[in-house]
Parts: sequence; structure tokens; C-alpha cells
Amino acid sequence: MDDEKLKFLIGKNIAFYRKTAGLTQAGLGEKLSYSDKAVSKWERGESIPDVLTLVQMAELFQITVNDLLEDPEALPENPIALEKAMTQVSEKALKRKPNKNVILGLSSTLVWFVALLLFVILSTFRILEPFSWLAFFYAIPANAIVLLSLRSAWHDFRWNQTLISVIVWGSLLALYVTLLLSLHLHLWKLFLLGIPGQIAIFLWFRMFRGGKEEEVHG
Repeated sequence: MDDEKLKFLIGKNIAFYRKTAGLTQAGLGEKLSYSDKAVSKWERGESIPDVLTLVQMAELFQITVNDLLEDPEALPENPIALEKAMTQVSEKALKRKPNKNVILGLSSTLVWFVALLLFVILSTFRILEPFSWLAFFYAIPANAIVLLSLRSAWHDFRWNQTLISVIVWGSLLALYVTLLLSLHLHLWKLFLLGIPGQIAIFLWFRMFRGGKEEEVHG
């Protein structure tokens, strides 16, 4: 198989599995930290992803890298092989997406339930009652950390930048309220620390996104 035919076949497979997963070119690009233009070039056979990106894509679609190199429309000639292939397709359909949104929702609910539980416990003690509201403030960065961990485990990096920003600003807010309630200090200047932090987060993600785009164009 020549290079051009291989590029066309891989591009055809990427488009096939992307549409099967219900993703747009921009959506797939965000998951892989590439631009939609790069995905479009892959699908048109103008360029080909590197090996690591193919592996990441296979994990995202819950297929093998070999599936990206074969014709998805070709059916096995052997009836037994056809039955086996249909069984595999059914198993993949059952395993695909155990409704990740529900998992994210349950995880967030658990975090806020723990915060509510701490609030109830602390509020029962007169000396600790003024600090009981801190449970909800610390739940903000804690919730973001849980969501960030889950999405990273699923190789879904679309919201990483936002979640890390929430962790930074939520932590500063919780610290500010803690000092306010415990020492009656209005240290609003704490939030100034979030400015360089936010800039660093922006530049960090832009560096990796830009690096991947340069690799594609190169």
C-alpha cells in the first residue's frame, strides 16, 4: 500500500469513527489538543497523525490502532468471522460511554454532600459554628480537582484549563474567607496572587496547543 492510499484510508477511518462517536472535527481536535484544521487535513488525507496521536485516538474511540488502518466498511467474507465481528461491535457498544456525565454528576454530588455533612457537624458546636460555612468554600476547589482527575483519566482535556483556574481561584477564596472568619483579616490582596497564576495557566496550555499545531504543519 503506497503512502497516499494509506493517508486516504486513515483519514477515512478517522472521519468514520469520529462521526460514530458523535464528535465534530473541532470536538475531536479539542480532545487531542489539535485544531479542527489539523483534523480536517487528516480526514482529507493531506497529512497523517503521529503514532502517539493514533494511539490516543484509538483509546478515545475505544478501538485498536489497527482499526484505524483497516476499511471500516469492509465485512468479513467468512460467516463465522462476521458473527464474531458483530459480537465485538455489540460488546463495544455496551462498553462505550458508561454515561460519563452521570459519573461526573455523582462525583460532584458526593463532594457537596461531604461539604454539607461537615457544615451540619460543625454547626452543632457553638465554638465552631462561625466556621461551618467554610465547608462549602473548600468544596469549590475540591470539586474541581475531582472533575479534573476524572476527565484526565478519560483523556478528555477540554475543560482542564477551566478546572485548574477554578482550583486556583477557589483555593484563594477559601483561604480569604478562612482568614476573615478566624482572624478578621480582610486580605483581599490574596486575589492578586491569582493573576500571575492565571497567566501561567493560559501560557502553559497555549504552549502545548501551539506545539501540536506546529508539529502538524511541519
